[in-house]
Amino acid sequence: MTTHYARFVVPGTDVVQWGRVEGLGTPDARLVPVVGPIPGPLTPTEKPSVPLADVQLLAPVTPSKVVGIGTNYRAHAAEMGRAIPPVPKVFLKPATAVIGPGQAIEVPPVTTRVDHEAELAVVIGKKATRVSKADALQHVFGFTVCNDITARDFQRTDGTFARGKGFDTFCPLGPWVTVGLDFANVAVQGRVNGTLRQDGHTSDLIFDVPTLVSFVSHVMTLLPGDVISTGTPFGVGPLVAGDRVVVSVEGIGSLENPVVDRADRKAPSA
Repeated sequence: MTTHYARFVVPGTDVVQWGRVEGLGTPDARLVPVVGPIPGPLTPTEKPSVPLADVQLLAPVTPSKVVGIGTNYRAHAAEMGRAIPPVPKVFLKPATAVIGPGQAIEVPPVTTRVDHEAELAVVIGKKATRVSKADALQHVFGFTVCNDITARDFQRTDGTFARGKGFDTFCPLGPWVTVGLDFANVAVQGRVNGTLRQDGHTSDLIFDVPTLVSFVSHVMTLLPGDVISTGTPFGVGPLVAGDRVVVSVEGIGSLENPVVDRADRKAPSA
């Protein structure tokens, strides 16, 4: 049995709340406010529940870092003409790239190709430093959906991932964190304007979730709320302003974001 926890605000207020989703998939779906942040204990508060349809969902976590994993589906490796890596290919996305459901992915004016990448993401619940594969899941709180937006031209020309993966808005997360997911063979899909582009299953992962958590924790300490995005299946493709992209993970839900052009303006001075 799965449980879903969301981070949200009620329109007209600026108070961030956490809630347990009840009645998901029905017209009467509601959020029961709980004590946050993740990982909890997430016990119910005395506040009344609110209709899910009446709130603005936020990114369900505020990670200190998002750890990306490259070339982790066999079919995607073949699609990109890459060899199967001997160890996980780790990169970082900054916390400033994170946005939530419904927020706009901004295409920078300096790039010529921005791609969607549908992914299952792991949410860390307990500090993890050099944990074993056998103990790795004890440090996992749950799972969410990630769209690992990538400026493909910069990824190729730079030879590193930081710029191509790191723009503001390049890490949509949501719609909530799901606890109790059987993640071994769930569908991971990406749709653009209603057209299915990506359709994979986590059974095609080269490195599974316990392997990734253990491996990354031997490189860097993982903190509660940190995210490991596990890689993308076959079918990545470009996004342009005006598109709507939906990433879905079976057992969790769907994350939808519009795509817009970012105005070419200077950052405000300090």
